Amino acid sequence: MMNEATIRFVTEHREDDVRALALKERGNGEIDLPWALDQIQGWQTARRKLPSWAATEGIIYPPHLSMEQCSSERTAIYKCGIVERLPQECRETLIDLTGGFGVDFAFLAKNFGQAFYVERQAHLCEVASHNCELLGLNHATVINADAEGVMNAPSHYFRNVHLASTLIYLDPARRDNNSNRTYAIADCTPNVLELLDPLFRAARYILIKLSPMLDWHKAVSDLGEHVAEVHIVSVANECKELLILLSAEHTGAPDIHCVNDDQRLIYPHHGEQCAPSIADDERANFLYEPNASIMKAGCFGILTQHYPVKALAADSHLFVSSNAVDGFPGRRFVITEVTTMNKKELSRAMNGITRANVATRNFPMTAQQLRQRLRLQDGGDWYIFGTTRADGQRVVYICKKG
Repeated sequence: MMNEATIRFVTEHREDDVRALALKERGNGEIDLPWALDQIQGWQTARRKLPSWAATEGIIYPPHLSMEQCSSERTAIYKCGIVERLPQECRETLIDLTGGFGVDFAFLAKNFGQAFYVERQAHLCEVASHNCELLGLNHATVINADAEGVMNAPSHYFRNVHLASTLIYLDPARRDNNSNRTYAIADCTPNVLELLDPLFRAARYILIKLSPMLDWHKAVSDLGEHVAEVHIVSVANECKELLILLSAEHTGAPDIHCVNDDQRLIYPHHGEQCAPSIADDERANFLYEPNASIMKAGCFGILTQHYPVKALAADSHLFVSSNAVDGFPGRRFVITEVTTMNKKELSRAMNGITRANVATRNFPMTAQQLRQRLRLQDGGDWYIFGTTRADGQRVVYICKKG
């Protein structure tokens, strides 16, 4: 109910706690309180997740679940970077078959001459129509339909669309009919695997957003030989998205893009992962922890090929070097002490440290158990890693950021 009283209520209470507002306010005949609370909570989420939208007056936000599931501005901009590397002639038409709140659509559409937003939920289509106008997307067409129906009769929905100049984008819903989370491609809606043939008949490129929980090797296997690129995208060292670009013309090995903020590692995927080079002595001054995207990719052998580092052990996923290595996709630490779990050695090595950030890799204790064993408070400037070296010895690395 977008009447003046409701809009005024939203503006006046935009900074307020939504739960407190819901308990305190009863609303009246003029104010649609549930809608107003969605707008207040949506704007508060957008301020963190979509700052440019939060700064645009009049944007309508969907209910909380849609806001939490939508892409962030940073990941939407990243997708634009994928599109901008495609040949110019392939950027005439965008078809987003799973429009949702429309964040990815709005950012991607700016790169195309015409753009079609497809969404099966009518209320989201109304939101998208309103927001597209505010965002200056005058070339956008909103279609209230499901992806399967559109792909079964594309000529009915799209006029003057040429296969060679079209990109189709999909972000399949990852919840079943009971609102339980799903991850496998075949369990999402729409099932992209069943749509591959009509998708390739309608577009030259297909970009798919999948759950970051999904095994990307399985996704590549399921989607077949036309997988051109796999993008594992992290923000602030938290894996956010798995993106797969398919090309009708591609039949070789896909390139794997591991991304965490400004850190990038790109390598060709040739089936089995290569084993990392293992450190064969203890003369290390620096320790490296790979970022979340590298951990998700599992490309530990690639790291030792691209950077002058060696793994402490095949399964420890920590790396060392004698000299400082710049550009490593992760965090670098200066090693100050290395000790076994011997009580006297530990006591000497800790040397009065009472607070530290503790992590364990391939170690018989959890980080919490090791912290308790060392009687440490959490945080501070020290970093302690419990791990196992290639010779099987359990060791503790005491480090500072480097």
